[in-house]
Amino acid sequence: MISIITICFNNLDDLLETIGSVNFQSVQDFEHLIIDGSTNDKIRVYLESNPQPATRRWICEPDRGIGDAFNKGIEKSKGDIIVLLNSGDCFYDANVIEHVYNEFNANSTITWLHGMFEIKRAGREIIIGKSFYKSLLYRGMRRVCHQTMYVKKELYLKYGGYDINEKVCMDYDFLCRISNEPFKYTTQVLAKYDANGISNQSYLNAIIDAKRVYLKYFPYTLKIDLWILRQTLLFKLINSIFGKFLFKIKDRLGLANW
Repeated sequence: MISIITICFNNLDDLLETIGSVNFQSVQDFEHLIIDGSTNDKIRVYLESNPQPATRRWICEPDRGIGDAFNKGIEKSKGDIIVLLNSGDCFYDANVIEHVYNEFNANSTITWLHGMFEIKRAGREIIIGKSFYKSLLYRGMRRVCHQTMYVKKELYLKYGGYDINEKVCMDYDFLCRISNEPFKYTTQVLAKYDANGISNQSYLNAIIDAKRVYLKYFPYTLKIDLWILRQTLLFKLINSIFGKFLFKIKDRLGLANW
């Protein structure tokens, strides 16, 4: 069974979008755990006051941050496959869970999979995603979106949960630890990614933080600093008027995923 874990914090409207995409799935063989660390009671009141499917459970209590909330969900989960779908993120369509089950059933040796996702970039909705390669881990989470990662629970038991000391790159830290595990990349679009997350709000700080995490597990290479320089320049360009114009042209040429 798949366990869908949704963490939230004072954002009921975002949570409702996520809930809608979960309820809409063609296959309902899953559990949906909502981990609410809000400082107000809006989410708790909504969940308790409105009928919820038997597949949905929730915990409303303070936590020590994103990593701690993830870990709470994993600890309480009953499924053997786990996906982290944050409040505001959504499944791409009604067939995502069905597709994931089919992939795991057809590939018995894999321990995790990931796929493509939709994101807003330079004001445009685009679909991106490329297969994970350990040799490209120095680029951070560039190729992998954790909202499309379906991870067997056995990996959390083997490598541990999310490091609660990591405030931004806790998903990248975990990816570094499981980088030798067998996986599958699917070209299916699995998620609509909410680009208002903490790592996107402070992107330039996040890529520096990713370098620190990388060096916890792998030796230094000059490619890391060259990549950071490249991404910094691109970030500044794409957020300029000229950069947005160039990206629109790139997107129309079908090169948005390059």
